[in-house]
Amino acid sequence: MRWYDHNGRDLPMRSPSVSAWGTLVFEVMSHQTPIPRVQPIWLQWMDRWPTPADLAKASPAEVLVAWDRLGYPSRALRLRECAVVIADSYGGVVPSSYEELLALPGIGPYTASAVASFSYHLPVPVLDTNIRRVLGRIVDGVERPAASTPSRTELARATALVPSDGDEAAAWNVSVMELGALVCTARSPLCQACPVSEVCAWRAAGYPAAPGKKKTQAWAGTDRQARGRVMAALRAAHQEGQAPSVLRASDEAAAGISMAQALKAATLPDADPAQAQRVVDGLLRDGLVSLSEDGCLHLPH
Repeated sequence: MRWYDHNGRDLPMRSPSVSAWGTLVFEVMSHQTPIPRVQPIWLQWMDRWPTPADLAKASPAEVLVAWDRLGYPSRALRLRECAVVIADSYGGVVPSSYEELLALPGIGPYTASAVASFSYHLPVPVLDTNIRRVLGRIVDGVERPAASTPSRTELARATALVPSDGDEAAAWNVSVMELGALVCTARSPLCQACPVSEVCAWRAAGYPAAPGKKKTQAWAGTDRQARGRVMAALRAAHQEGQAPSVLRASDEAAAGISMAQALKAATLPDADPAQAQRVVDGLLRDGLVSLSEDGCLHLPH
């Protein structure tokens, strides 16, 4: 924690003035997305929708356009659903208990614990990828956790390490998280700069490599890439509103693109011929795209 006081990044999302809503939005945005990409979008969202009630009034199309290229756009729709529940059931105030947070739409164990710790200073562990890696190396002597989600043993160990004082617990969680982001990194840890290297079990054991190769998510040629291209085309059409394929079901309806344009956007070089249609069907199924009576696609409204 002393190391963090001198080395932690000065990020606007970590300012003491940030509301619980701001923390919740940031944690959802930063899931599997680097902070440098998240920060400008988060700042725009907090300026436009500073409270859950503000976001609850926005249309799904507005939310998806504002999400821009953060990836996993279904998170944007879940955030809006979350805002509606908070506005309708909690008087516009983000609930403070872990159980209530976990019950919100799109909120998993990590986000619930992060808001509980960072915003409400409850003495709970926050187990993101960085914290899991740091604790696994220092305490267990392993390069990285074996499972993609924390086990009961891992959760119990992390809970035992969290200070009982809520303010110290919040400081502890953010300090360990930052150590993993800046020093105890996944590929090239800077052990010479680590403030706790002397008590690191992984270092003492000679840095044994984890069995098997860590799985990484591909991007090029995947359905995710193709989905992103379709969503980008729809966002552009929504913002421009001038394309020949514009569809207006009402005065408030969003501009759209034809099915042919969507399939073209979803077609990647040397891809499976069935991929484009599969991608468009998946976007429709996930509620990220709407289909009009004349066959045009547009963002939901």
